Order: sequence, then C-alpha cells, then structure tokens
Amino acid sequence: MAKILSVVGKAGTARLLDPLSRALLRAGVSPNAVTVVGTLGVLVGAFGFAARGHWIAAVVIILVCGLTDVMDGAMARARGSANRYGALLDSTMDRIADGAIFAAIAWWYAGTGDRWSLAAALICLVTGQVVSYVKARAEGLGMSCHVGLVERAERLIIVGVGALLTGFGLAWGLPASLWLLAAGSVFTVWQRMWHVHKLESAGESV
Repeated sequence: MAKILSVVGKAGTARLLDPLSRALLRAGVSPNAVTVVGTLGVLVGAFGFAARGHWIAAVVIILVCGLTDVMDGAMARARGSANRYGALLDSTMDRIADGAIFAAIAWWYAGTGDRWSLAAALICLVTGQVVSYVKARAEGLGMSCHVGLVERAERLIIVGVGALLTGFGLAWGLPASLWLLAAGSVFTVWQRMWHVHKLESAGESV
C-alpha cells in the first residue's frame, strides 16, 4: 500500500510543483543544485530539530525539503539534461539524508538514556543503507532486484508518522515506529539477498 501511495503521491506532487520547477529553470537554477539544497535542508531538519527532540518541526522541514526529490528529476527531464551523473548525485544525497535522519534520532535517544530506542534507531540507520546497497550492487552485477517490503518511501513514512505521534504527546509513537521499521528493514535485506541468490541459482540476469 505504501508503494502505491508513494507513486501516486509523487506524481501528484510533481504536477503541483511543476510551475515552481519551470520558474527555477527560467532563473537558471540547475536540477543538481536543487538536489543539493534539498539535502542541506534535510540536514537542518535532522540535526537542528530532530536531534533536539523537536519532532513536529523536524517532520515539516524534512517533508518540505524532501519535495526537491520530486522536483530535480522533473527539472532535468524538462531541460533535457537527465544524465548518469545526476542520477548518481540524487542517490548519494538520498543516502546522506536518510543517514542524517536516523543519526539525529539516535543522538536524541542517546541523550535521553533510552537505550532500546537508541538501538532501534541504529539498526534502522545501518539496515537502511544496506537495503539500498544490496539493490544497487545486484543491478551492478547485472541482476534485477525489484523486490523489497520496506524501501525508502516506506522508511520515511513510518518514521515520520512515529515522530508526529511523539511530537503530539504519544511518547511511544516514535520508538514503536523505529522497532517496526527495524524489523521490516532486516527482513528486506534478507528478502533482496534471497531474491538475488535465487536468480543466481537459476542462471538468470534480468
């Protein structure tokens, strides 16, 4: 369901942001610049607010800055400048942004002495990177890896909802979402590894 919502939501958001994207292009702003600025905004939301326990502000800032992830690709296609470097930059900035979010959450819980929530945040931090790496590495080896229970959209939705719940006074919201996400991410790593193993055993590459 989250995958369906993310696809539909991304398409709708792209249409809403289309006037702004065109205005930025007319002003000479490059898609790559939008990618980098958006990531910097996420870092501000993560380390400036989430790391201090200001969950609602953090979610709002990260959500707004995350819209650049929709805009940059649309801008590149509209300008006819979509290329492999832009795709690499986008993926790299995504990894930095995701890592910052969970590092900031881990920092907060380390400061509060909540070791269980800290552990969950660290598991999410590590497995989130591994989930993405397994797919990229498999595709680099010529094998498809279009499987996964928890991908980037699901990670951000789950942790965002949990942060909002905690921000509105339900202290269990974020810890619960972190453990749910940790379990789902571990399963996704296994799921992708097993998928590639089956392709290799069957002698398939696509």
